[in-house]
Amino acid sequence: MSHSAGRFSSVVLNSLTPVRSDSGFICTRPAFLDLPSTRRYRAFNMAASRVLPQNVRPFPAHYADPLLPIVTDSSRSGPARSLATSAVQLVSDSAVQSVLRSYFDSLLAAHGPQHWWPGRTRFEIIVGAILTQNTSWANVERAIRNLRAARLLSPHAIRCVHSARLSQLLRPSGYFRQKTKTLKSFVKFLYASYGGSLTRLLASPTQALRDQLLALRGIGPETADSILLYAGKHPVFVVDAYSRRILERHGLAHPARYEELRALIETSLPSDHQLFNEFHALIVHVGKNYCRPSNPRCSECSLSRFLPQSTLAST
Repeated sequence: MSHSAGRFSSVVLNSLTPVRSDSGFICTRPAFLDLPSTRRYRAFNMAASRVLPQNVRPFPAHYADPLLPIVTDSSRSGPARSLATSAVQLVSDSAVQSVLRSYFDSLLAAHGPQHWWPGRTRFEIIVGAILTQNTSWANVERAIRNLRAARLLSPHAIRCVHSARLSQLLRPSGYFRQKTKTLKSFVKFLYASYGGSLTRLLASPTQALRDQLLALRGIGPETADSILLYAGKHPVFVVDAYSRRILERHGLAHPARYEELRALIETSLPSDHQLFNEFHALIVHVGKNYCRPSNPRCSECSLSRFLPQSTLAST
């Protein structure tokens, strides 16, 4: 049965339609109508919009006490702790803890909750995390619109669709052949290891699941952590170009490895997925609109009071 965007043949709702996959096995796909596509992609339900405004608040006063030890928990391993120590020593332990907490308070007060990551389902968030590699979110939106129109935003549908067709739908996101292979690899792993269940996958212990994701083709630390944080609500921080740029421009860290910067932030803040979600989203907002690679708008930024005077004078 062929499917074209916007036009569907008459089917019985929830009936099973046989589809032949790349590997030759027969898949059955529930033939139910998906949500209607729109001319401009918009997620009706955000990943964390209903809980963040109530639960993510500025730190209580005692959190800002620079004499407090680094906040940690039993799930954080020794190597992560040592990486954090190495990175934090670029300034001082207490100074980094205190200033990062103040950064969050200032950003939240200035810009409010960001309701990020946009996605109607956990799988859509995972797809977005993979597709956003080396491209803008506007291009990801175009590719997701294509997948939605083709009714391919489910693990079962991605498993069954031919790679050639999937590649064409992903073309707007760039590197579409590589991303096709990554999506196929992820879904294959999901079925082989968790019977196709995202619930079972995302309920796995954080470090064990992170290691499994990093072992998959095309999934690096930033993508793995985005999946863990936004789809799985695991307390991990996503280090991207924006957070790296802000930390380095503010003199909190010199060029460092991904794991060093991640451990620096995770050990300086309470281990809370809603906090990490909102903090990262706020950093992305500032990185896009103020802390730009060239012509930064430092004097207009809510973090300007934390910027070293030498840096502020040069902008």
